[in-house]
Amino acid sequence: MALTNEFLGSSLVERSLFPSSSPCFQHKNGRFLIKPVLVPFGNRRVLKLKKSAKFPVAALSEDLVKNSSSSSLSSSSSSLPSEKPVKFKVRAVVTVRNKIKEDFKETITKHLDALTDRIGRNIVLELFSTEIDPKTNAPKKTNEAVLKDWAKKTNIKAERVNYIAEFTVDSNFGEPGAITVINNHQKEFFLENITIEGFATGAVYFPCNSWVQARKDLPGKRIFFSNKPYLPDDTPAGLQVLREKDLKNLRGDGKGARKLSDRIYDYDTYNDLGNPDKGIDLCRPNLGGSEKYPYPRRCRTGREPSDTDISAESRVEKPLPMYVPRDERFEELKQNTFSVKRLKGVLHNLLPGLKSSLSADNQDFNDFSDVDGLYSVGLLIKLGLQDDVLKKFPLPKIVGKIKESTSQGVLKYDIPKIISKDKFAWLRDDEFGRQAIAGVNPVTIEKLEVFPPVSKLDPEIYGPLESALKEEHILHQLNGMTVQQAIDENKLFIIDYHDIYLPFLERINALDGRKSYATRTIYYLTPLGTLKPVAIELSLPPSGPNTRSKRVVTPALDATTNWMWMLAKAHVCSNDAGVHQLANHWLRTHACTEPFILSAHRQLSSMHPIFKLLDPHMRYTLEINALARQSLINADGVIESCFTPGRYAMEISSAAYKNFWRFDKDSLPQDLLRRGMAVPDQTKPHGIRLIMNDYPYAEDGLLIWSAIENWVRTYVNYYYPNPSLIINDRELQTWYSEAVNVGHADLKDESWWPKLNDSDSLVSVLTILIWNASAQHAALNFGQYPYGGYVPNRPPLMRRLIPEESDPEYGSFTADPQKYFLNALPSLLQATKYMAVVDTLSTHSIDEEYIGERQHPSTWSGDPEIVEKFFEFSAEIGKIEKVIESRNRDKTLRNRCGAGVLPYELLAPSSEPGVTCRGVPNSVST
Repeated sequence: MALTNEFLGSSLVERSLFPSSSPCFQHKNGRFLIKPVLVPFGNRRVLKLKKSAKFPVAALSEDLVKNSSSSSLSSSSSSLPSEKPVKFKVRAVVTVRNKIKEDFKETITKHLDALTDRIGRNIVLELFSTEIDPKTNAPKKTNEAVLKDWAKKTNIKAERVNYIAEFTVDSNFGEPGAITVINNHQKEFFLENITIEGFATGAVYFPCNSWVQARKDLPGKRIFFSNKPYLPDDTPAGLQVLREKDLKNLRGDGKGARKLSDRIYDYDTYNDLGNPDKGIDLCRPNLGGSEKYPYPRRCRTGREPSDTDISAESRVEKPLPMYVPRDERFEELKQNTFSVKRLKGVLHNLLPGLKSSLSADNQDFNDFSDVDGLYSVGLLIKLGLQDDVLKKFPLPKIVGKIKESTSQGVLKYDIPKIISKDKFAWLRDDEFGRQAIAGVNPVTIEKLEVFPPVSKLDPEIYGPLESALKEEHILHQLNGMTVQQAIDENKLFIIDYHDIYLPFLERINALDGRKSYATRTIYYLTPLGTLKPVAIELSLPPSGPNTRSKRVVTPALDATTNWMWMLAKAHVCSNDAGVHQLANHWLRTHACTEPFILSAHRQLSSMHPIFKLLDPHMRYTLEINALARQSLINADGVIESCFTPGRYAMEISSAAYKNFWRFDKDSLPQDLLRRGMAVPDQTKPHGIRLIMNDYPYAEDGLLIWSAIENWVRTYVNYYYPNPSLIINDRELQTWYSEAVNVGHADLKDESWWPKLNDSDSLVSVLTILIWNASAQHAALNFGQYPYGGYVPNRPPLMRRLIPEESDPEYGSFTADPQKYFLNALPSLLQATKYMAVVDTLSTHSIDEEYIGERQHPSTWSGDPEIVEKFFEFSAEIGKIEKVIESRNRDKTLRNRCGAGVLPYELLAPSSEPGVTCRGVPNSVST
C-alpha cells in the first residue's frame, strides 16, 4: 500500500497534509476524495519521492508542507477555499509517441504541420474541473492553451516527446477531471498521456493512449478523463455531460461507411466473407441474423453492398485495410512484427507463377526427406528452383530486405518444437495421446460415460447412427479390466467429432482434393498416467441402405495395419485441426469475445472501473478479427484452402455456435465438469477435483483461472460493496444487455445466460471474459506452429481415405505405403501456406503485454488500493510461473517431462518475442 501511495502521491495525504475536517479532504463511500489547493509557482519546490516514478511529479507548496508538519492548522487555514479566489498557473506535460518509421508523405505532412503551427494552427487543450461553475451552470473550465514548441521539436528522433501547455486557474477551480484536445494540424498524432502539475495534492494523471485525428478528419474535441474511476451515479457534476458526450461519439449513428480515421463501434453480421462479384464459387452464406446460420456479431464497417448480392457487403482485399476504430489498429511494433512474419506467407501470392513452374511430381511430398527439407534447405530448393527465380515474380521490396537480413531466406522454416527434441516422437501412440491433454487443442477430450458412444443426430436425416465400436475392439488393451469397470474407474476417455462433422461429410468429400471421416477416438489411461489410443472409429455418410459407412481401426499388429493406423490417426488430427480452429480457437476466443468489446466501448465510459479492468484484455482483438475476415476465414482464404472442410468451414463454425457453445460453460471449472474431466469437490481450491492426475492444461489453467477470479472478486467487491450498486449501474447493465441481446442476438433467448444481479454473477462474467481473452486463447493459439508446423504430426486436411482391400488404390497403398500416406496429407503448397500462417499466429510481438502486466502499472487507476491489489495479482502470476516450471521438471508427470517430451509451457505466463510455445498475453491479438 505504501509503495502505491508513493507512486500516486497519496502518501502526503496519509501524513496528514489535511485534517479530516478540512473542506479539501472529504470521505465518500469508504474512499477519500481530495480537493486540490492551488499554490503560486514561486512558493513551490519539488519533493523527490523515495521510489522513482515514471511520470512527472507536481510541485508542492513549501509553506504548505511546513504548516502541515505543525501540531495543528489554524481555523483560518481550514477556511482557505472561502477566501477571495487567486489565479495561478498550472501546466500540462503532454507525452506524444512518435512513429519509428515514416513514409515520404508523412514526413512532408509533419514538416508542413511544423510550419503552420508557428502561425497559429496548433494543438489546443482545455482543462475541465469536476465541479460546476455556479455562474454558468456548466463545468468549470480554463481558457484554451496551446502546446508549446511543437515546431522546434519536430525533428526529435526519440520514441516519446514531451510538450508543455500552461493553464491559468483560480483557487476555486476544484479537481481536474477532464481535458479536451483539438488537433488543428493535418496529421494525426498518438497521445500517450497528459500529466497536470501544479496542484498541492500532487500530479493528476490522464491516461490517453489514443490517436488524435486532425480536425479536418474528425471535427470536434477529443475528451480525455483523469485516471480516477467513477461509477455512473458517482460521476462528479462537472463531468457528467462530458461522460455521456464521449460515449455518444463512440456509438455513432449506425449510418454510412466508416472512414479509417473514425472511432465508432457498432455491430453487423458476418456478411462479408463471400465475394459474389467474382463468381458463384465465392458466394458464401451470411452468418448471423438467421435461424439456419446463427453467429456472433462483428464490428460494422458500413461498406456498400456487392453488385450481385445486396445482402452481401462488398469486399476490401489486401493490401487495402479493413475498417476498425482507429485506436484498435495494431501499434507500429505489432504491425511490423505481423507484417514481416506474414511475408513468409507470401507464397500464396506466388501460387499462380509457382504452379506453372512445377511438374506433377513435386506438388506432393513423396518421402519424409521432402518434409525435412523445408527446415534445412528451404522451399525453393525443394521445388528445384533457385533464388534467382524470385526475381521473376513481383514480390514486395521488403522481401528482398528480409532475405538480406537472414541467411535462412524467406521460404525456409524454423524447426517446429514437436520434432526438435525427438524427430520421431509424433509417431508414438503415447505422444498422440499426450497431445490430447497437453497439445494445442486440449479442450475437447471427455470422460467416456457410455460404451459404445451414442450420437445425438437425427437418424431420419443422417441414417442409422449406431456406433461400430464393440467391446472386442478394446477389451484386450485394458490391463485385464472390463469395459464397464474401466468406465467406472475413470480410465476411458473419448474425443468425439462424429456429430460435428457427419452433417457436412457428403459435401466435403465431394470437393476436389478433400476426403474426411467423422472420427471417434477412444483412449485408455495407463497406470503411468499417460493416455493410450485403443480404437478409432471412422464414419462416412451411408451411400445406400446396405453400404458400410463405419469402420474401426485399432493399433497395429503388422506392417500393413501399422500404416492403416497411421492414416487413421492422421484423419483424427485433421478432424481435430478443424474443430480446434473453427470452434475452439476462432469461435470461442475471437468471435464470441468481439460483441463484449464492442459493447464495452459503446456503453462503458473510460472512467468506469469495469472498463478500466477490461481495457488491457481488449487490445488488438478487433483488428486481428478484421484481418481474419479479410484473409483467413473468407471465401478461398487460408482456412478454406488449407483445412479439410474447405468452403463449408464457416458453416461448421456456425453449427458449433448453435449446438455446442455456451457462455457459462466457458468458465474453466464448468467446462471441465461438463466434459466429465472433473467432479465437484468443495475441499479443493477451485471447488472441483480432476479425475486425471496429469492433465497439464487443466492443472496449469486452474492456477491462472483462480488468480484471475480472485483479482476480479477483489476489484468488484471494492466498487460494488452491495448488489444494489450492480443492479442500478446503468452503464454496466446496458453493456451486458447489449452484448447479449445485440452482439449475440441469435442466442439471446437461451436460459443459460447469467443474470447480472450480484457480485458473484458479475465476477463470473468478467472472469470468463478475461480468461478467454488471455489464458484460454494462449493455450489454443501459441502452440499452432510448434505442433502443426510439422504437417505429418497434425495435418490440417486429408486428401485420401484409408483403402479397403477391394479398392483400386489398395495396390498402390501396399506397394508404397509411405508415399500413399504423404500423398494423403496436404500438398506441398497447401502445407507451406498453412505453415506460414500458423507461424505468424504463433508469434509474440515485441510489444506484447502479458497477464499480470499493463501499461503504466502504477497510474492506470487513481485508486491506490486497487493499484496495490493489482501488484499482488501480478506477484501471484509470478508464483504460478514458478509452479509450472517445477511441474515441468517433475519426472513423475510423464505428460510434461521425459525423454523427448515437450514441457507444457503454453500457460507459462511470460515469454520472449517470437515463436516460443509459451506466454499468456492479456488479449486476443493473434
